Amino acid sequence: MPRRRKPVRGDVSVGRDKTVKLKKGRGRKASSRRWLERQLNDPYVAEAKRRGYRSRAAFKLIELDDKFKFLRAGARVADLGAAPGGWTQVALERVSSSGRVVGIDLTPIEPIGGATLLTGDVRDRETEQDLIAALRGHADVVLSDMAAASTGHAATDHLRVVGLIETALEFADAVLAPGGAFVAKVLQGGTERDLLTRLRRDFAKVSHAKPGASRKESAEMYVVATGYRATQIEQK
Repeated sequence: MPRRRKPVRGDVSVGRDKTVKLKKGRGRKASSRRWLERQLNDPYVAEAKRRGYRSRAAFKLIELDDKFKFLRAGARVADLGAAPGGWTQVALERVSSSGRVVGIDLTPIEPIGGATLLTGDVRDRETEQDLIAALRGHADVVLSDMAAASTGHAATDHLRVVGLIETALEFADAVLAPGGAFVAKVLQGGTERDLLTRLRRDFAKVSHAKPGASRKESAEMYVVATGYRATQIEQK
C-alpha cells in the first residue's frame, strides 16, 4: 500500500514512493550513481516535473515568498543567475500579468512565456541598463540564486559565495527602487560581518531562512532583505 502524500509548505504536496536503487555498472562512477539515485528519489524533483518547473529550486522561492511575501502582483522582478528558469517561472506566477520579470544569466536560457531573458554579466553596466529598459523602470525585487562551483574546500567555497552575494548586492544597489527587496543565497555559518552590516544599513529588515526544499545536507541558506532605503537613489 503506498504511503500517504505529505503536505509541504508552499502548497506543495509530495509523495515518497519505493526507494529506487541503481545497480552498479560499468562506465558509471559511484558518485554519479549516488547523484542519480538522489534525483530519482527526490520528491521535489518529481513535483517540479509534474508542475512544469525547470528545477526543484522553484520550491525554495515558493517557500521563501510564502513566508516573507516579497513577490506581489504588479511587481518588477530581476532574477540573477536565472538558468534554467525555475525561479523566473515562480516569479511570473506570483506577480501575475500586471508585473514584469527579467531573467539574467551568463548562458542563454530557453524561452519562458511572459518573461524577458537576457544573456549578460551582472557586473557590466550595460546589463544594468538593459534590465531597467526591459522592466520599464527600476526593480521592486532582485533575486539571486547564483552559485559558485564547489571546490570541496569549505573556506574557499564560502568566500566564493560571499563574492557572488556582493556582486548581486552591487547590482541591486544600481537597479532597486525604494522599498524594494533583495533575496540571495548564502551559506550556513553566517553572512560576512561587513556584508551583513551593509544589508542592515541599506534595508529596513534583514532575515535568514532555510527553505524545506533545501536539501538537509546542503549548507545553503537565503538572506531576505526588505524595505530598501535607496542609498544611491540620487545617482539613479
